[in-house]
Amino acid sequence: MVYLDNASTTAVHPAVIQLITEQMTGVWGNPSSTHSMGRQAKSIIENARKTIAQLIGASSSEIIFTSGATEAIHTIIHGCVQQHHIQRIITTKIEHHAVLDTIQSLNNVEITYISITASGEINYAELEKNLQETTPTLVCLMHVNNETGTITNLKKVSDWCVQYNALLLSDTVQSLGKEVLNVSEIPVDFLIGSAHKFHGPKGIGFYYKKKTLGLPAIFKGGDQEKGLRAGTENTFAIAGMAKALEIAIENLIPNQKHLTDLKQYATAQLLKVFPETLINGGTSTAPHILNITLPLEESKAAMIVFLLDMQGICVSRGSACQSGSSKPSHVLQEILSENLLKKPSIRISFSYLNTTKDVDDLMVALQKI
Repeated sequence: MVYLDNASTTAVHPAVIQLITEQMTGVWGNPSSTHSMGRQAKSIIENARKTIAQLIGASSSEIIFTSGATEAIHTIIHGCVQQHHIQRIITTKIEHHAVLDTIQSLNNVEITYISITASGEINYAELEKNLQETTPTLVCLMHVNNETGTITNLKKVSDWCVQYNALLLSDTVQSLGKEVLNVSEIPVDFLIGSAHKFHGPKGIGFYYKKKTLGLPAIFKGGDQEKGLRAGTENTFAIAGMAKALEIAIENLIPNQKHLTDLKQYATAQLLKVFPETLINGGTSTAPHILNITLPLEESKAAMIVFLLDMQGICVSRGSACQSGSSKPSHVLQEILSENLLKKPSIRISFSYLNTTKDVDDLMVALQKI
């Protein structure tokens, strides 16, 4: 099996598995209990919180654990509307559905969509112009697009938000552990992480919340997570997430080089075998994501992922959360013509585990199709 769908989820790192296993068999106390076993569990959580905070330049009090990025996004958006009286949200139509569906559920909030260029980048001039209005605003812009890998200039956007007194939530799911992120240098108000995107366990994530900003509790019934999220914490997954992020950032530079080289090799091979292949997302894209439109028959568009899977190749057509849909990618709809949308498009996404042989196997499989 050749696994090239790492933007959907990644294999759990062996060191993370070992850590979780050791803790599950040794420290199973409830972290809210005051006895020694409970205190040990609580210590694991707080050490993980401290580790994650240090890795992104935050303080421990600014890290809140959740079940994942979707919960974090929902919590922040609804919380900002409720507590900070947000009347307008500025975003794009290429955000993850966790953002798009959440903002559609809001009442009495104006939604402004910034246009997207043909290369998949946001229209920065349009963004700044909209920010000059005085309406209480929350900006929701992802750092790295999960389908095309297009990178947003987060420093520029965050500086504008400070200048024009807007709050900024950045979906950093695809960049955390893969790009340098330091909230002391990039003044975002909220950012989010999901462990399974950087070789941690599924079902655990966190959000960073600037200490000066309050949010209402989304779950009530306990004082966990500083009163913001009631319920017994997933101690082992939290520890595993911190370990996974620590490993990812320790190896960030060599991993970036490996992924860059691999993406360049894959691009060269694709253009050699299929010269008319279209690379989606422009030139400023993350090294682990390669989104392509292939010069194949339109009839193969809906079946291409299945046809590759039959040959032992795992890729996707876009976000895993929308993988069961027969509709074209909502991201590609914004940057491709109607005719190109009918062509087969796939997202190839790499991790440190992938090799050039994986790319070669993909080329063989595509030629059979």
